[in-house]
Amino acid sequence: MYEELLEDIAHKSALRETHTGVKIVTGAGAIILCLLSPGFLAPLLVAAVLLMALVFLARVDVSTLGHVYAAPALFAVFSVSAIVLVAGGGETFWQWQPAPWFSLSVSRAGINQGVLVFARFIGGTTGLVFIALTTPMTDLFSVMRRLRVPDEVIDLAMIIYRTIFMVMAHVVQVYGAQVMRLGYSTFRESLHSFARLCGAVFISSWEAGEDLIRAMEARCYAGKFAVLGKDRPADPLSLAAVATFFVLTGAVAVTTADVTLF
Repeated sequence: MYEELLEDIAHKSALRETHTGVKIVTGAGAIILCLLSPGFLAPLLVAAVLLMALVFLARVDVSTLGHVYAAPALFAVFSVSAIVLVAGGGETFWQWQPAPWFSLSVSRAGINQGVLVFARFIGGTTGLVFIALTTPMTDLFSVMRRLRVPDEVIDLAMIIYRTIFMVMAHVVQVYGAQVMRLGYSTFRESLHSFARLCGAVFISSWEAGEDLIRAMEARCYAGKFAVLGKDRPADPLSLAAVATFFVLTGAVAVTTADVTLF
């Protein structure tokens, strides 16, 4: 999965040419709506709609979405399990008290609270994934410039973003060379190879950073990077679709505020 970076997926997305502001408003609005929703049905509806948009409109592969959701979903399962076991209230289905001062239980209120948290997680994560898989960072930098974000913040973000890919490229090159030389054939060799990998990547990254500074000075860097990007007109159909999406999900959130699983 990570041989293909999320940035590459965003560049190849079918929604690549859609107005950046529309995509950001859609994802950020979905996150806010999920956080404010008092019931679990609205966040699930948000997740379903955005997932369908990613699959059918953005043409993102389903297996890619599975890999993206794997780690966050595992974290959410453990977190929700802890909430269900610790939160109490209402009818109790199971209880265990391993110590006089500590008890675990599964109750009606705990299950409802866990379902709500998990639904909010699914909806909010889908909103964030929607932005990440449809909007390259270069477009986000352009939006930050138009929003009057300080130039120092944008330049620092651009340098950090470039450094991430630079470090990843060094790691891939060194690791590939070590594998070809059987550097990970045994556990002892793996430890030595990993230590050498860290050292080599640190040194090469330091040198690459110095090369970047010299290149910036040679090009008369005056404290502001050029942000490349083109303005795309907002499609009225896209605006209408986003407005309809928020109206419907907001209505579902209000009308299903008292709906619980148990």
